[in-house]
Amino acid sequence: MAEHQHLYLVDGSSYIFRAYHRLPPLTDPEGTPVGAVYGYTTMLWKLATDLDEADGPTHLAVILDASGKSFRNDIFPEYKANRPPPPEDLVPQFPLIRDATRAFSLPCIEEQGLEADDLIATYARAAQAQGWDVTIVSSDKDLMQLVGEREGPNGPARIDMLDTMKSQRIYIEEVEAKFGVKPELVGDVLALMGDSVDNIPGIYGIGPKTASKLIAEHGSLTAALDFAPEMKKSKLKERLLESRQDAEMSRVLVTLKEDCDLPQPLDEFKLDGVPPEPLAAFLEKHGFSSLLRRLDSGKGSPERPNNLNPAKQETEGAVASAQGSRQPLPEMPAVDRGSYETVQTMERLEAWITRATAARLVAVDTETSSLDAMRAELVGVSLALGPNDACYIPLAHGGNDMFAERPEQIDRDQAVAALKPLLEDDSVIKIGQNIKYDINVLSRYGIDVAPVDDTMIISFTLDAGRGEVGMGGHGMDELSDRHLGHTPLSFKEVCGTGKKAIPFGEVDLDRATEYAAEDADVTWRLHRHMKPRLADESGTRIYERVDRPLIPVVAQMERHGIKVDRARLSRLSEEFAKETARLEGEIHGIAGQEFTVGSPKQLGDILFDKLGFKGGKKGKSGQYSTDHSMLEKLAGEGAEIAKKVLEWRQLAKLKSTYTDALQEAINPDTGRVHTSYSLVGAQTGRLSSTDPNLQNIPIRTPIGRQIREAFVPDEGNVLLAADYSQIELRLAAHMADVPTLKEAFAQGEDIHARTAKEMFGEVNRDTRAQAKTINFAILYGISRWGLAGRLEVEPDEAQAMIDTYFQRFPGIQRYIHETLETVRERGYSETLFGRKTWFPRINSKNVAERQGSERAAINAPIQGTSADIIKRAMVRMMPALDDAGLGHVRMLLQVHDELVFELPEGDVAAASPIIERVMAEAAGPAVKLDVLLGIEIGTGISWDAAH
Repeated sequence: MAEHQHLYLVDGSSYIFRAYHRLPPLTDPEGTPVGAVYGYTTMLWKLATDLDEADGPTHLAVILDASGKSFRNDIFPEYKANRPPPPEDLVPQFPLIRDATRAFSLPCIEEQGLEADDLIATYARAAQAQGWDVTIVSSDKDLMQLVGEREGPNGPARIDMLDTMKSQRIYIEEVEAKFGVKPELVGDVLALMGDSVDNIPGIYGIGPKTASKLIAEHGSLTAALDFAPEMKKSKLKERLLESRQDAEMSRVLVTLKEDCDLPQPLDEFKLDGVPPEPLAAFLEKHGFSSLLRRLDSGKGSPERPNNLNPAKQETEGAVASAQGSRQPLPEMPAVDRGSYETVQTMERLEAWITRATAARLVAVDTETSSLDAMRAELVGVSLALGPNDACYIPLAHGGNDMFAERPEQIDRDQAVAALKPLLEDDSVIKIGQNIKYDINVLSRYGIDVAPVDDTMIISFTLDAGRGEVGMGGHGMDELSDRHLGHTPLSFKEVCGTGKKAIPFGEVDLDRATEYAAEDADVTWRLHRHMKPRLADESGTRIYERVDRPLIPVVAQMERHGIKVDRARLSRLSEEFAKETARLEGEIHGIAGQEFTVGSPKQLGDILFDKLGFKGGKKGKSGQYSTDHSMLEKLAGEGAEIAKKVLEWRQLAKLKSTYTDALQEAINPDTGRVHTSYSLVGAQTGRLSSTDPNLQNIPIRTPIGRQIREAFVPDEGNVLLAADYSQIELRLAAHMADVPTLKEAFAQGEDIHARTAKEMFGEVNRDTRAQAKTINFAILYGISRWGLAGRLEVEPDEAQAMIDTYFQRFPGIQRYIHETLETVRERGYSETLFGRKTWFPRINSKNVAERQGSERAAINAPIQGTSADIIKRAMVRMMPALDDAGLGHVRMLLQVHDELVFELPEGDVAAASPIIERVMAEAAGPAVKLDVLLGIEIGTGISWDAAH
């Protein structure tokens, strides 16, 4: 009997983009970009190895997309119109990837006017008809339509798929588990749900779950559409009736063409052997020396490609010499702190710099004397080029005492001068964990670190909401535990705690090296682990276009800082102290005795035991709750003491948090306050501000305005505040498709007045105030009880208002419903730019957890899109001002929807329209909004005056 034939068809196009995003930018000896080429080559090599160890093919071909449009564009011109052009440095690699395939002596198939999926479908059916089994190497959902068995000349012939990312075979059972239907009905499901990536319309509002249910119930797309007139009145019925043509066209677009002319006969795909010469010549030409060594050793010199089975190599890190291979190594051994080097001579430092320059990728970490980047002294620098291939360069170790023994170390100025070319080299990516801190520290030593990657930001882009919110969820120690299964040395373990704590500069060099070099080593490993996920999990766009470019922008803002009027703050502190003392006296008078107003226990005893107010609740500690909501409740019931305590708390907080703290925060060298922005501090992507927090100053209260008056420019300058006007409502109008709101914004109407008119039929002070509350509350998923509390009405009345709102603006209700349905199904929400926010408790059985997640999920796409837009504006702002000859304008603060600048008064007229234009156009071209973004600009001699 003839050998059983098994054809493997590799979806090469998916390999290309995975390879591109998997590795850092690499170049061959001629300077041509080859990062994707190298990644593609290693992936093809690994595939061959894995297939040999499992079920080796008898025939194999790589199928690629040809450039240009396909026949589907003739059917629907907008097909794939949303896809961005390939990155500039990837374009010259396309022909080299074809060369790589042919270097393995493998067929490389492509055809103008056809997509790779159509060629794969045609070859798969042709082979199946001859009785061959077929495996499609891909995870593309469109290709799942082909999975299954058909009768061949010698019995059943099977088509299955192989997802190499998950090392998983995809058979009929896996397709049914994913789509809820058999493979032959997958195209019907795809036609209903559409595809935003390929711009296949489907039917708006029908997601995977609903699509699968409809097709499973009715047996086909046509049957589901035919049944629509008999359905009960519902949005689903309306959509099926209104969009039938879209669905039918989408069915044509997702149908794979199975009868193409075969560019090359199947028999020519037979694996008969791989001549080593073409492969060796290709590897040598492009500088892939590590792969060439595998081939030369004989361990990777196969008689046929599915015998490529090179022995696993020892992992050593990046290659030492400048002429060496630049490829990262594939596996990572356990952390070995004993392998790190303490660099104490210029000779050894220069050797590391040479290796790092050749590697094109180096993890960097600084050790300093302080957490404040604007005051910290540089104590040492660590570098890592691979697992356990790391070093620490001590620069300021030894005691402060003039008689203290100082270990051998390089002069700091010499080391900084040597490191500067490496850290500023455009061809070398510097990886950091919260690298913004290191950028600011090194900037004070004259080093402009660029370009950078940040593992903390990558983690946030991928996993926002999955762990704890803020730095804790994306800090190095937690990421190391989560992804590497390794617990790094802690700062406390090295420097001690309490009175016995010592500065890092006094730590013994051996111990300091273990700690510092490990940080760089772990950062390198995390980057190697997480960076490829960006491409695999659709995170590349938001990371590369928003988050990563923002790092140096925010770092520069922090370095600029903002000037505050110390004398004015001091006067305010005195006034607040007098006012809190006066309120304290009044509170004591009402209570009939003196007590510590700031003590929750003493206050609770006064309110509920002595004064007898009802509703007091004791917690596990046995003391009454006196939180803000409880005091507001009592104040609403007429308790004067509760009103006084609320006033006292606000003043005391403003005094300690701002008027006192801001004076302490003034940098003695710059005379300015330098806040620290966290790029991972808010789950939806908003920036948060700490040390000091400048984002929670009350905006509209007289006291908040007094504090803002203390923020001032240098002499001869003014502050300019540019604020997005009602951006979240504008985005809601677009995202929920609300014609009434769109029209109101287009005509420049008062949106709250328009809402009042729609809901209450009249506009006055009271109805407008209610409408304003409802407009914002609805977007935060407020409940009837929550709205009742805000408007001081009964819950039934609040529910009636919510019902009326949804009747007048049905798009908002649809948006809420569809958002929650999508998040419950996928586990995450998504902004218009593709930023994911995860909600792991969205399906929790705990009612409070579930409802909290639902409220957050409703708002996250809107607030997250708003955050993305202002970030995009920040990234574009300084280049736009530079182009206009206004590079001296400084962007100082970002507070929610507002940007604050400092500039000479004479430049206001020239800078204002540029700032307004950049902010107004920040969404495009990635997202085209149906509403204009309104920008309000003001200037003045203080932050408050600029409003």
